[in-house]
Amino acid sequence: MLKKTRFLTGCLIVLSASAALADGDPQRGERSFSKCSACHSIEKPRTRLGPHLMGVVGRPAGSVADYGYSDAMKNAGANGLVWTEEKLHAFLYSPKKTVPGTSMRFFGLWSDSEIDDLIAYLKTVPAPQ
Repeated sequence: MLKKTRFLTGCLIVLSASAALADGDPQRGERSFSKCSACHSIEKPRTRLGPHLMGVVGRPAGSVADYGYSDAMKNAGANGLVWTEEKLHAFLYSPKKTVPGTSMRFFGLWSDSEIDDLIAYLKTVPAPQ
């Protein structure tokens, strides 16, 4: 019984550490955003090649009014896709797999830690007023 308790305690420690690491580092995420900044604005609510990303965490997909989204992204939003941390993680890993038909011309980030950092940074940027 003692071995089972130690094993379960160890598992809980590992799981809680993994959850803490999944939060990411916003400062590293800000540096990673340079890969996004050619197409996306984060400081002003203006569209560029892509929609601005101010307040993107928690925002419905395809919902920036002055951006011409692909039909795939508009349909994803109409069908309930909201940019939660989990959905953003999947999209940043593989945009075309997450929203088939998206017009986003980016192959994705392959590092979970870089994605977590980027999402942590995006969470610090409020939606425009």
